[in-house]
Amino acid sequence: MIDYISGLLAELTPAYAVIDNHGIGYMMNISLLTYDALVSHKGEEVRLYVHEVIREDAHQLYGFAAKQEREAFLHLISVSGVGPNIARMVLSSMSVDEFSQAIASSNVAMFKAVKGVGAKTAQRIIVDLKDKIKPTGDTLLIQTNGAAGEVFDEALAALVMLGFTQQASQKALKSLFSSNPSLSVEAAIKQALKMM
Repeated sequence: MIDYISGLLAELTPAYAVIDNHGIGYMMNISLLTYDALVSHKGEEVRLYVHEVIREDAHQLYGFAAKQEREAFLHLISVSGVGPNIARMVLSSMSVDEFSQAIASSNVAMFKAVKGVGAKTAQRIIVDLKDKIKPTGDTLLIQTNGAAGEVFDEALAALVMLGFTQQASQKALKSLFSSNPSLSVEAAIKQALKMM
C-alpha cells in the first residue's frame, strides 16, 4: 500500500493533481480542501497522502494534503452507501474540523447540503461514525501546522501504540504543544507520559 507520494506538483485542477515523481506522473483525485492547500505550490515539491481504490475496471488514487483528511475520507467510505466520490464531495464541502463537529452535533442538514447526499445517507453517516469521530477543535490546527504537525502526528501514533486512547493522547499533546510548539517527538512523548 502507498502511504504518500512526494514530487513536483506538475498539474493541478480542483478535481485532481498530478505529482511528478522521478519522471512518473501520478494522477490523484483530490478534494477542494486539498486543492486549496496546494494552489500556491504549483511547480514546487509537495507531499500527498494516498488512498488506493482498486476495482476491476479502474485503479484510482486519492490524494490528501493532510493525514487528518485521509482519515476522514476512510471513515466516510466505511459507511454503507458512501463511495469515494461522495466522500470527496463531503470533504470538498467542509473542513475536517467542520466534518467532525457535524458528526458530534448530529447535524444532518450539513451533510444533506452536499451534492449526492440524501437524508438517509446523511443519517447513516452520523449514526455509523458517531462513536468513531470526536471533534478535533484546536488539535487540528496543531496537527496540520507544518513540522510541528508531523511531530504531533508521530507522538500521537507512538502513544496510541503504547496503549493510550487517541482522545487522551490528543488532549495531553495539545496541552504540551500549545505551550511549546517546538517540542521534539521524544520530548513530547516523555512529557505526555508524565501527564497520563
